[in-house]
Amino acid sequence: MTVSRVVTDRFEIAVRAEATLGEGPTWDAMTSTLLWVDILAPEIHRWNPSTGADETTTAPQDVGAAKPRVGGGLVLNLRDGIAIVDSAGQHRWLVYWAKDGVRGNDAAVDAAGRLWAGTMRYDEADGGGWLARVEPDGKATVVLDKVTISNGVAWSPDSTLMYYADTPTGVVDVLDYDVASGTVSGRRQFVDVDGSPDGMCVDADGCLWVALWGAGQVRRYTPDGNFDRAITVPASNTTACCFGGDRLTDLYITTARAGLSDADLAREPLSGSVFVVPDAGAGLPSTVFAG
Repeated sequence: MTVSRVVTDRFEIAVRAEATLGEGPTWDAMTSTLLWVDILAPEIHRWNPSTGADETTTAPQDVGAAKPRVGGGLVLNLRDGIAIVDSAGQHRWLVYWAKDGVRGNDAAVDAAGRLWAGTMRYDEADGGGWLARVEPDGKATVVLDKVTISNGVAWSPDSTLMYYADTPTGVVDVLDYDVASGTVSGRRQFVDVDGSPDGMCVDADGCLWVALWGAGQVRRYTPDGNFDRAITVPASNTTACCFGGDRLTDLYITTARAGLSDADLAREPLSGSVFVVPDAGAGLPSTVFAG
């Protein structure tokens, strides 16, 4: 495949940080802030672009994702299950599925307000995780089993397609999606990324943006699977991306220091930071968990 345009010089540093495993950027339109997590710290960050402040709270367990809730507060994909944090900061379990050696990883909210939460083993053993659909009332259904590193859930603008990556496979799959029932079918390969696909998002044109762990890139694929753009940042372990800002045109990219040697970090001192590419494209509003 060929790349029509490679952007290497337009990024800015949104949050200069040393996150061990920065992940899960989500634009919270209700507060005009960026939510992101450091999974293994474990920390939940809320960055305000107006002030430059990055407020940090400690999660009760390793936290794969933090998403806004309709009623205020957050829903968290934790080590042992899904937790609700109310506006006063109080935690309660919505789903408890603790399994030795397993933790929560990436998660996303669909157009109906359901949480799709993935898991993986700490030792990354083959088939040790799963992807579950969590209803607002806490009913949970394992949709994809025997997953190794569950990552990157995203939907087409009309919610008829769901994209998904099990990172070690090196491919992004696409499934037919019924938003009314939350069911999927017809899983098939969308694109071979020739690398390790991590977090992802979809823009208003239906293009898929995929962060590639180990490549220092976010790549865009058109709805027919053509690779047409790459954004490069000075941090090899790019983990996820989302659109944000008042006009939803700024692309935020999280990165990680995990897996990098001292020599790597000397070459890439910005690893673990959050980058932003202004006016990268036209994003879609983030959806909010209905529970």
